[in-house]
Amino acid sequence: MITVASLAPVLGGTLALSGVAVAVSRRRELLVRWCAWAVGVPLVAGAFWWGRPGAAAVAATAGVIAVTEFGALMRLGPPDRVVLAAAVTGVVLAAWLAPGEVFRVLAAGALAVAAVPLLAGDAEQGLRRLGAGLLGLAWIGVTAALVPLGASALALFMAVSVADIVAYFAGPRLGGPPLSPLSPAKRWSGTLAGAVAGLGTLAALGAPTWPMAVAVAVGGPAGDLLESMVKRGAGVKDAASWLPGSGGLLDRIDSLLVALAVLLVLS
Repeated sequence: MITVASLAPVLGGTLALSGVAVAVSRRRELLVRWCAWAVGVPLVAGAFWWGRPGAAAVAATAGVIAVTEFGALMRLGPPDRVVLAAAVTGVVLAAWLAPGEVFRVLAAGALAVAAVPLLAGDAEQGLRRLGAGLLGLAWIGVTAALVPLGASALALFMAVSVADIVAYFAGPRLGGPPLSPLSPAKRWSGTLAGAVAGLGTLAALGAPTWPMAVAVAVGGPAGDLLESMVKRGAGVKDAASWLPGSGGLLDRIDSLLVALAVLLVLS
C-alpha cells in the first residue's frame, strides 16, 4: 500500500536531483520553477500526511484557485465564478464528510451553475456561460478525488509530472509529427517518451497498476490538450501569471485532473 511516508524519500530525492540538474543548466526559468516546487511539494505532502482532512484542504484550495483561473479564461462574471467555486468546494467536502452523497452534491452543483445564467435571463451569452460552467464543474470538480485516493494521488501526480517534463524536452529532440493542432509544439515522440518515463516512475513508486498506467499514458496528455484548447480559445499562453515559472495552477494540474478522471473511471 502506498503511503505518504513511503513516498517522502522519493519526493526528497527527486527534488534534490532536479535541483542539481537545474543548477547545472543555469537556466533562470528552470531555477524559478524549481524553487516553487521546493516550497509547494513539502506543503502538499505534509497536508496528505495529515490524512483525509489535509487532502480535502488541498483539493478545496486547488479547486477554488483553478476556478478563478478558469473563470478568467472563459470570461465568466463574478456570480458564475462564485457559484462554480461553491459547487466544486461542495463536491470536495462531500468526498471527505459524506462519500455516499458525492453524486447528489455534484448534481446539485450542476443545477446551481445552470441557474445563474437562467435567472439572469441572459439570452445572448447564457448558453456559453452554461456550457463553460458545466465544463468547469466536470473538469475541476475532479479535485475531490484527491480525498479518497490520498497518497495514490500523490504518486499519480509525480508520474504525470515526470511524463510532462520528459515529453517537453524529448519531443523537439526526437522530432516527428505533432500531437495535435491544439498544441503543435508537442510531438507524438515526446508524448510516447513521456509515457514510458511516467510508467517507470509508477514502477519506482510501487504503483504500477493498469488503471494508473492508463491514467498517466492517456489521461495526462489528454488533460494537457484540454487546457490548450481552452487557452487557445481565450487567446492566452498561460492560465495566469502568479505562480513563479509556471503561469497558473491550471498550467500545473491540467494533466493531473484528466488523469484522475481516467483513474476514477477505471478503478
